[in-house]
Amino acid sequence: MRWWKVLLPNSDNTAVPGFEEERLDILVDGVAMVRLLGPQDRLLKTIERQYPQVRVVTRGNEITLSGESSQVLAASQLVEELVQMVRNGAELETSDVTSSAAILESGAGSPSDLLGQPILTSRGKTIRAKTLGQREYVDAMDQFTIVFGIGPAGTGKTYLAMAKAVQALQRKEVERIILTRPAVEAGERLGFLPGTLTDKIDPYLRPLYDALNEMMDPEVVPKLLAAGTIEVAPLAYMRGRTLNNAFIVLDEAQNTTPEQMKMFLTRLGFGSRMIVTGDVTQIDLPTGASGLQLVTRVLDQIDDIHFARLTSADVVRHTLVGQIVDAYTTYDAERQAARYERENGEAHDPNRAERRGHAPTDSQRPTRPDNKRWGR
Repeated sequence: MRWWKVLLPNSDNTAVPGFEEERLDILVDGVAMVRLLGPQDRLLKTIERQYPQVRVVTRGNEITLSGESSQVLAASQLVEELVQMVRNGAELETSDVTSSAAILESGAGSPSDLLGQPILTSRGKTIRAKTLGQREYVDAMDQFTIVFGIGPAGTGKTYLAMAKAVQALQRKEVERIILTRPAVEAGERLGFLPGTLTDKIDPYLRPLYDALNEMMDPEVVPKLLAAGTIEVAPLAYMRGRTLNNAFIVLDEAQNTTPEQMKMFLTRLGFGSRMIVTGDVTQIDLPTGASGLQLVTRVLDQIDDIHFARLTSADVVRHTLVGQIVDAYTTYDAERQAARYERENGEAHDPNRAERRGHAPTDSQRPTRPDNKRWGR
């Protein structure tokens, strides 16, 4: 690593006293540059967007950073962390660059340590936390018996929970995996579905099967399902059971009623762990309160229960997903503020409150041009 100080020139190419830029050369050994820079230099462009006052140039296996001193230093730390993550076997994505930069800026630790630890490796793919919020969520699953993962779409709530479930089964920490979710339609009526009971509930559980087939050999999954080692079932099947030595994941928990949530949580047996995931902004219940909304107030102070709250900063899908989540959050907040203002305005207007629900008196009726009352 070589540092240089370069005088910034005037328009006539004479040096401007006091204006210097730093230049740093980083030599990258033992790492394929395409893995570090990404296809079509996608990761390199993300680094430049993170530090707009830094120019990044690559020649062979050498990266040159030049620009404002503090930003060059920050960019060099980011590059070193990304190099270490690649050496640890991680396949970098743009979310890794932005998350690593945020972790370095917050001083929370080393991104290569926090984000580089694999949860599961299957079919040549490594599953790991990709943001600081996800890392805290994964660590909570190791420390607490019941963990609630609450956050918007794309934050990896269910995916990481299922990865930890498969990991626990492979390590023989549990004897079986139980995956469940309420069979609630997302805003549209599908009518009566044909086939057996299994055929009818299969569309609701399909996302869980898809995740399983990603994390395990597709030929092994049917055998484990047939043996009962892995069970995928609607929430209604949980009543009356005690689930011992199992890793239990409840998905789409925002669509449970308070009674269903209580029923599910009381199924916990010895040697078991429970993960409950949901997004309180996507409730599809036709009427009534969401069990996930209520449980955050009821169980918040109980030991060995943890609430992991993920945000749009933890979204690891397309970058637009995070912006969509933020836009809807702002819109909902504005609607709630307007409703509160409207309701409180009525409460503080005694004349308006008195008139609601009552026919106007003669003194309140508007007059016609001939000074007679309307509506008489």
